[in-house]
Amino acid sequence: MLNKGQSEEELFTFLAQKKQEDLDHDFILSSMCTVPHSVAVRAHCMFMETNLGDPGLFPGTFSLEQLLVHRFGSLFHCENAGGYATSGGTESNLQALRLAKTQKTGISTPNVVVPESAHFSFKKSCDILGIEMRGVSIGNDFRMDAENAAGLIDKNTIALVGVAGTTEYGMVDPIADLAKIAQQHDLFFHVDAAFGGMVIPFLDRPIPFDFSLPGVTTIAVDPHKMGMSTIPCGCLLTLDPHLLNSLNIDTPYLTVKQEYTLAGTRPGAPVAGALAVLDYLGIEGMKAVVAGCMKNTERLIAGMETLGFPRAATPDLNVATFVAAKDAVPAPWRVSWTRRNHLRTVCMPHVHAGRIEAFLLDMQKTRTR
Repeated sequence: MLNKGQSEEELFTFLAQKKQEDLDHDFILSSMCTVPHSVAVRAHCMFMETNLGDPGLFPGTFSLEQLLVHRFGSLFHCENAGGYATSGGTESNLQALRLAKTQKTGISTPNVVVPESAHFSFKKSCDILGIEMRGVSIGNDFRMDAENAAGLIDKNTIALVGVAGTTEYGMVDPIADLAKIAQQHDLFFHVDAAFGGMVIPFLDRPIPFDFSLPGVTTIAVDPHKMGMSTIPCGCLLTLDPHLLNSLNIDTPYLTVKQEYTLAGTRPGAPVAGALAVLDYLGIEGMKAVVAGCMKNTERLIAGMETLGFPRAATPDLNVATFVAAKDAVPAPWRVSWTRRNHLRTVCMPHVHAGRIEAFLLDMQKTRTR
């Protein structure tokens, strides 16, 4: 720590220099986060000092969190869903497995069945909770194999997990089939829709993945991804509005005497930002955003295949993957690579049509050298 403080001008000159070292979103094709919507930023700034960890001090902000949960509950076909705003998919997935563990007591060696394509947060969660993670192979279509999932379930299985919008390939697992399997085995069924939860409902032909399917217990969704909220903001939804109470611990010195959340101090600002975007755009606005992202995804796939880079998968959502060499992408573009070494891109709202054309032009120049 500095012995003597800096002037405001010196401080913000330094901060501006550091900000310039960050990558420009114009060239980021690898992230499932995006530039926040202007109304999210404005709402965020209004609630900067609020703490949802002590909701009695901030009842207005707490009511916004409840409203956000209600918005998602309605979107996911359960008006009375329970839930709360998390820091993102990792926390939501961890809390879902904590919930599953409370519902199956007396099991000394619990396991959960997840697809091999599941987000790495499940490995973290299982390590923390002392749960065996059983990975289910994915098929040639890059989706979880439901029959194989059923074959891994035994008397020590406490939960089944499906993904609605895989991180690497943008695929939706056979959630309807998995929900039936969960019902047959009386299992807790968690759907990780951190990415797809803000895409699938707005497609022309939505893929069933939510509480409209009997058997779905919890859903994770991240407004700070396709919801264009400020970071961090996720949400965990429960079919049973009282389910989260099984995680309650005493908090005697706060304005509430019990809490089921993972974090203590929780920012209200990104919650306000997430709600602001949903209410500003509405269903029609979100459909337009998603339609644009899907159109750009289709254009990117068509353009890359014309250049000789075949798609690795035909995605359900706005994630495009290709067969390409690691040195195929010129600077300053930033892509990522899947575990199967496929070039991976995500057509988020900041990756508009002009950026797709610029990327394809640079790829063509590289190809012809």
